Amino acid sequence: MSLSVQFEDLTKDFGPVRVLHGVSFELAPGKVYGLLGENGAGKSTLMKILAGYEAASAGEVRIDGEARRFDSSRQAETAGIVLIHQEFNLAEHLTIAQNIFLGHEKKKGWLLDDAAMRAEAARNLQLVGLQADPDTPVRQLIVAEKQLVEIAKALSRHARLLIMDEPTATLTPGETQRLFALIARLKAEGVTIVYISHKLDEVERVTDEVVVMRDGRFVARAATAEVDRRQMANLMVGRDVSDMFPDKQPPAPDAPSALKVSGLTVPGWAEDLSFEVREGEILGFAGLVGAGRTEAFEAVIGLRPRTAGRIELAGQPVDLRNPRQAMRHGITYLSEDRKGKGLHVDLGLRDNLTLMVLERYAQPWLRLDRERDALAHAVAEFGIRTGDHASKARMLSGGNQQKLALAKFLHPDPRVIVLDEPTRGVDVGAKRDIYFLIRRLAAEGRAVIVISSELIELIGLCHRVAVMRAGHLQATLGLERLTEEELIAHATGTH
Repeated sequence: MSLSVQFEDLTKDFGPVRVLHGVSFELAPGKVYGLLGENGAGKSTLMKILAGYEAASAGEVRIDGEARRFDSSRQAETAGIVLIHQEFNLAEHLTIAQNIFLGHEKKKGWLLDDAAMRAEAARNLQLVGLQADPDTPVRQLIVAEKQLVEIAKALSRHARLLIMDEPTATLTPGETQRLFALIARLKAEGVTIVYISHKLDEVERVTDEVVVMRDGRFVARAATAEVDRRQMANLMVGRDVSDMFPDKQPPAPDAPSALKVSGLTVPGWAEDLSFEVREGEILGFAGLVGAGRTEAFEAVIGLRPRTAGRIELAGQPVDLRNPRQAMRHGITYLSEDRKGKGLHVDLGLRDNLTLMVLERYAQPWLRLDRERDALAHAVAEFGIRTGDHASKARMLSGGNQQKLALAKFLHPDPRVIVLDEPTRGVDVGAKRDIYFLIRRLAAEGRAVIVISSELIELIGLCHRVAVMRAGHLQATLGLERLTEEELIAHATGTH
């Protein structure tokens, strides 16, 4: 059952750019490894080579001592190596069961054995804690449920080595606990697990060893028990990151209201929601998945229907019917779904940046020179790391994609900006950059609303945090009450 892996002087080039530089280390069977590194460190590329999605430019991968080169992910899966992608790899129009067995269908004679596939899918869904009918189309699932389907799909492949890339990014605390129990069970069965995560508290809890990469190179490995989170973070970025959050400078006591929402009702998601955020303030929104935070703000900017509620921007009532109208009134919303709703990943960086305000650059013909100047300015201002300004957005690492998305949604110069999970899937270095950017926005007098599932992020960044549960506002906590215990108690209804 167990499987060992050795990387020997592994190199990977994408055209003239080398992304892996002679990586060498090994993974012993039956252990849980935390693979750490900033976005762009080469973690995902290395794992894609192991799982058959990419080919190495030089070097070897040895499986149980034998040199192997997989031409496809299917070959790797046959050898027992399965990768759970950070970005979902699901067919939206197919059912859960059809997705789980896509390309690995069970047959009875010449026909598909739908009953057997549904039954096994149901067993795997139970293991990951997803209460859903296997015949449910994937397009009807929320993001967290899609993540659980990805994990269930991997279980159906009977992996000997399982690679999990940011598996808890969308999961609730309860779902995360079930995943940890599943990891412990798989480890006991001899499965080798590679756990890629920027959540260092999780790495600390579930892994036996950590392996750290930086700039495409192997830099360190250690028993997890011998390093703390701060040491892990320092190894990842090559510097001390103890000053993760900027100092909080509360808004002036007489700062005017930037956004006021009264009695907002979103059918099925939020009821009688009221809150206010002032200029220069960072207001957080906490709550479990399904609490209605995202849906409430989608309704505020006109992406979702609302049946009641009054919205005021800078003290003036507005009736926002779509995001473009909201943008013209000075409010933008960056979705938690970076690749689905935040960026057009198959377009270039310049096209993404200027898309929301294209009329600025068409007078009447499109001024490419002005667009290029705007992109150069954004790359410098937001610290977007890219070797080629003409590349497509999908070529950027996760952290740099998020910085591009922030630049795009700030390009209209809004006075109120709503950031939904702004650091999901982002490494510790890029997180710090984003936190200081958010602080700068508030210092400029803008109002910033941060929706986040990371309590430490909300506590470290925000002046106040509103807590939602089942569509209702439970409490709004000031600085003196911002603790994990308080937030969790209100979010779960145990306060």
